[in-house]
Amino acid sequence: MVREDELVYIVEDDAAVARLLRGALEKYDFPTESFATGAALLERIRHRPPGVCILDLGLPDMDGLELVRRIRAHHAFGLLILTGRGDTHDRVSGLELGADDYMVKPFEPRELIARVRSILRRYRPAALAEGEPPRVAEFAGWRFDSATHVLTGPDGRSEDLSLAEATLLRRLLERPNQILSREQLLDGRSLEALDRSIDLRVSRLRKRLEDNSQHARLIKTVYGAGYLLCAEVRWS
Repeated sequence: MVREDELVYIVEDDAAVARLLRGALEKYDFPTESFATGAALLERIRHRPPGVCILDLGLPDMDGLELVRRIRAHHAFGLLILTGRGDTHDRVSGLELGADDYMVKPFEPRELIARVRSILRRYRPAALAEGEPPRVAEFAGWRFDSATHVLTGPDGRSEDLSLAEATLLRRLLERPNQILSREQLLDGRSLEALDRSIDLRVSRLRKRLEDNSQHARLIKTVYGAGYLLCAEVRWS
């Protein structure tokens, strides 16, 4: 039986590249489905979301960055951009819109598999140990459910965080009132594109928390060192 959290969708209009991707993934026992257009993917995920989606930016029916934006408006599964576009602006834009990683073609299949596995590990919420109930954090009037990625504000309104935002917030909440370096916030990973995007991710999270970046109260920047969550946190 296919595990939903390991299903990989491939969005690639080049049939040869799509076959290469499927071959690499299926060699490591990842079930896959392929789509040549963004519209086909959007229709499919309405009925069955994957664990990870690998998508090209140069699609025939829509720009890949627009596809990322539309996915993230409604879904929280893993997203890996795999494209021929090596421009820094596209990298940063893709990550800022909510992609979890960015690779440039041509690619090394073993690296692709490593990155897919990394995204899957981060996507499994809270990596809850041995039957523990989902952990809920309360801080400064806010409530964060680490199992569902739902953030609830002091006014009672709730919104779904992206995987990247939820992962970042969870790491800050797990070590409140401590300075965390960018490497620590990235869980020790040093992928260049992700490292450059950490400031953008913090900025997005601050906006969610209504935390003015110029005069941040909750997530403070410690220049040259990293970031600090200034709040008492209660887990339940």
